[in-house]
Amino acid sequence: MRPSGTAPSHSGTATDMTHDHRPDFGIGVLRAPDAIHFGRGARASLAPAVARLGHRALVVVDPFLAATPEFGEALAALEAAGVAVHVHAEVVPELPVESVVAAAEAARAVAPDVVVAYGGGSALDLGKLVALLLSQPGPLSDYYGENKVTGAVLPIVAVPTTAGTGSEATPVAVVSDPERELKVGVSDASLIPRVAIVDPDLTMGAPAPVTAYSGIDAIVHCAESFTAVDRDPDWATQLPIFVGRNRMSSLLALDGLRAMGDALPRAVADGGDVEARERMAWGSLLGGMAFGSGGTHLSHALQYPIGALTHTPHGLGTGLMLPYVLQACFAQTVDRLALMADALGVAGNGTERENAQAAIDRLATISAEIGLPASLADIGLERSQLRHVAELSAGVTRLVALASREATPDLLERILDAAFDGDRSRLD
Repeated sequence: MRPSGTAPSHSGTATDMTHDHRPDFGIGVLRAPDAIHFGRGARASLAPAVARLGHRALVVVDPFLAATPEFGEALAALEAAGVAVHVHAEVVPELPVESVVAAAEAARAVAPDVVVAYGGGSALDLGKLVALLLSQPGPLSDYYGENKVTGAVLPIVAVPTTAGTGSEATPVAVVSDPERELKVGVSDASLIPRVAIVDPDLTMGAPAPVTAYSGIDAIVHCAESFTAVDRDPDWATQLPIFVGRNRMSSLLALDGLRAMGDALPRAVADGGDVEARERMAWGSLLGGMAFGSGGTHLSHALQYPIGALTHTPHGLGTGLMLPYVLQACFAQTVDRLALMADALGVAGNGTERENAQAAIDRLATISAEIGLPASLADIGLERSQLRHVAELSAGVTRLVALASREATPDLLERILDAAFDGDRSRLD
């Protein structure tokens, strides 16, 4: 009998592959900012980048960053470049929809012609949504879902200070709406920032829990976009925001995993590890671009109700669920998981299936190393809630449809049941 918490053993050869992975073929879709500035010191490019786009900037910033020297330098540089600045530092975690509407209403009096989003994922998403509401008629709920924005939005310059959401490069912003049980997203190419400025030095001050939860979510973005379903798009119509795994998303996802696999535990253990911070910032950026076209799937769909019921951080939930989701999708993604094992540095001389299993096991180990809870029971979910969570998650069709196998409520409940007990072995 296998000990609880371990995965089933898999034997076989490359001929056991469920479907033919041919990295030299397939479609390619990439959505990205007009310009990406990455590297230590890149924050110095903010003022000239903003000045090229407008002269009145609304700067949305996390409140705890507003008094930092780095932010003060950014404001001084903007003003020196002739940009009039109005700062909005009322960023509420998880972005309740009323706070988004209030921010947009307050900004109307300023009449900005460019939005700077500076901070973590909530600040970046708030900047995107304010740029939308200042450009398009409301209410915000008109834009829930995909491809609902019919015109241009104010140009956005994004400056992330955490390595996680990748929002600086994605077409997605997420809000909490009290009229709905789950978080909801606005997904539209118009929300992609015009310029993304990713300076790893700005992430140096992030505390260990923030580093852990945001960082594991970046890994999930890479893993889920790489294991998403293959689709044949209808090129004659408007493409969905998430087209499924494709050549471009795959390149980005694998390189992101290669950068972050060893770096995340190091960054959590030592927040001053400059190389680890740099690798995490790079991997998070790549993960954002990867899922910006490839999409995410079951870990994210399950986290929406899990997070709402347990009031736990988004990345904690997606990271906790990822090994169970990948185990449930093992047969359909053996070839891709084996490639992930190579990117994570755990591919050995075994069979493809053995390497694939090593990838999942490594991701579970990373989660343990950074202090993620081992099970859903550990974060306060009740077993009696699992069926409800499964049914709610099954309704997040834009995500469950991207899974490599049919995600029925029964399958989702099986995944949740295994995660509740911390035992992947039952997901053979």
